[in-house]
Amino acid sequence: MNIVVTIKQVEDPATPPSHMVLGASGKSVQSVSGVPRVMNGYDANAVEEALRLKEKHGGKVTVVSLGDSSARNTLKRAIAMGADSCVLLSDPQWELLDSFGTATVLAAAIRKIGNVDLVLCGRQASDSDAGQVLYWLAEMREFPVASPIVKIEESSADALVVHSLLEEEYQRLSVKLPALLGISSEINEPRQPSPKGTVTATRTMVPTWNAAALAVGPLTCKVDMTKLEIQIRTGKAELIEGADGAARGRALADKLHQLELL
Repeated sequence: MNIVVTIKQVEDPATPPSHMVLGASGKSVQSVSGVPRVMNGYDANAVEEALRLKEKHGGKVTVVSLGDSSARNTLKRAIAMGADSCVLLSDPQWELLDSFGTATVLAAAIRKIGNVDLVLCGRQASDSDAGQVLYWLAEMREFPVASPIVKIEESSADALVVHSLLEEEYQRLSVKLPALLGISSEINEPRQPSPKGTVTATRTMVPTWNAAALAVGPLTCKVDMTKLEIQIRTGKAELIEGADGAARGRALADKLHQLELL
């Protein structure tokens, strides 16, 4: 089974807002605390599920990422987990693509890889939570798509039986291959890289495909991304004083009444 997994490098979601700043364009955020960017969480689940399918059916797992040169670190982590090969999609003109543009580049890369049975994507990215790229990508490759997937119940060379999450239940679907699935975090616990995998990743050369390599012409955003804001919330505490518990209780009640909370 030839599987392609799309992965995205994002700012660590655990980074406090106070340690983030807006990029020069006002359309991106970045850490100023030296915290390295990480693999998007749902994408890590997608890599894990691809590896499990390869272990069951054989084949190859290729990971692709669109980003700048630093995304090589995330690609190498996927190699350390067990992926067979990786490709970085990088070109200066792709810096601020919308979901449609991103999907266009990914579709061209998958076309170049060729003979793909299954594409796995994270259900959404933690930096935007848009969850649109996988649907554009499926449309461009003319693949059936299902998301968010919380279980692959059965798998064969030509079809999968999956569970797609609904609001309070799941839907059991039979999906004919080739297909695209949006993977959710409920499906598995991503493995940690092995020592052998880490050594392999260190030695791996990451090929880079640009617009010329993929024969992708100039891309314009179909959606004008508005400028982002970083909201930093602050809190404060006020100690209620009093001679004894009863006095403090009355003072607290008076304060809550003053704040119109009682």
